[in-house]
Amino acid sequence: MSTSCFDREDETFIVLVNHEAQYSIWPHWKAVPGGWSAVDGVKGDKKTVLDYVEAQWTDMRPKSLRDWMAAQQPTDNASASA
Repeated sequence: MSTSCFDREDETFIVLVNHEAQYSIWPHWKAVPGGWSAVDGVKGDKKTVLDYVEAQWTDMRPKSLRDWMAAQQPTDNASASA
């Protein structure tokens, strides 16, 4: 039985981010999948990259949803003139 590269303790990972500001860890030697970009300067063992992701990805909602929800909020100017 083979061990997934994601389960290996000696693996080196990078952090990926997509257009929705969602994060993933990825083995450094694998090609970055379409729709994702490597985060510059973030590379290390699993704990290191997961700590980075945890610190950066604080809102699990896709960026498009966050943007839409923010646009639905009344602005201060609109509520002040009402």
